[in-house]
Amino acid sequence: MQQQQHRAFSFRRVAAIASITLTELTRLRVFYVLLIFALVLIGSSMFMARMTFQQEFQVLKDISLGAMSLFTSILAIVGTARLLPQDVDDRAVYTILAKPVPRFEYIAGKLGGVLSLLAISMLVMTALFCAVLFARQQAVLAATAHQMTGLPPQELSDALANVRASTFNSSLLPAILLVYIKAAIVASLTLFISTFATSTIFTIVVAVFVYFIGHLQATARAFWLSEHGGGWASRTFLAVVALLFPDLQLFDGVDHLVAGTAIPMALFVKTAALGCFYVVIYLLLATAVFSGKEL
Repeated sequence: MQQQQHRAFSFRRVAAIASITLTELTRLRVFYVLLIFALVLIGSSMFMARMTFQQEFQVLKDISLGAMSLFTSILAIVGTARLLPQDVDDRAVYTILAKPVPRFEYIAGKLGGVLSLLAISMLVMTALFCAVLFARQQAVLAATAHQMTGLPPQELSDALANVRASTFNSSLLPAILLVYIKAAIVASLTLFISTFATSTIFTIVVAVFVYFIGHLQATARAFWLSEHGGGWASRTFLAVVALLFPDLQLFDGVDHLVAGTAIPMALFVKTAALGCFYVVIYLLLATAVFSGKEL
């Protein structure tokens, strides 16, 4: 009876493993990547003096969202690739699984630790992103008010409102959430690869390879359909490829953000649900492979 109680799923055990994993990852000083992100943001804002304020905010958002996407993906790959090999080398995995802890809880805890690290990183980068946007907004507002001195109050008010609308719009938060979801997919995929990979370097190389495939998939799919038509065989093949290699371009909301158009809620929910589906699938696949390993 006591054995069954231990074998039952325990969120507390998963949270404990996730907490330990998060602590291990922060000790690796992976947060130095946030310094690089800050430099990219600050540096990019210095080259926009000759642009109109619409162009300035568009470029700033484009660079910032691109940097957030790139660096969170790097964190996801590098941070996840070493987790299982490091635990095996340190023999920590034997201690954890001897508690006993089901292997699904161990894998879920490891992924939870990485996702926590990514969430903290996203919060810091989002705060910095918004701070830079706000600082640039205030500078543009001051310059606009100075240039339009003497004009009717209504024209001045409309101009200032246009500046504010160009800075923050309804697509800002959904676009940032999609960046996080994409990083979560990359992390879960890397964890799955690490369960059968022979080394950390091999895991990183394969994960990076799949990452680039995920961004090129939409272009390759359009080319394939134009060359081979849209028959059932082609669509079945493309569906299998999409399952193995997620279309990561779906999670880039920067186009809507830069254009100032709102991401449709139905599209956001559908994309977020697809991202969660990929994370769960890769988590289950990682558990299945890891459960078959002799430790």
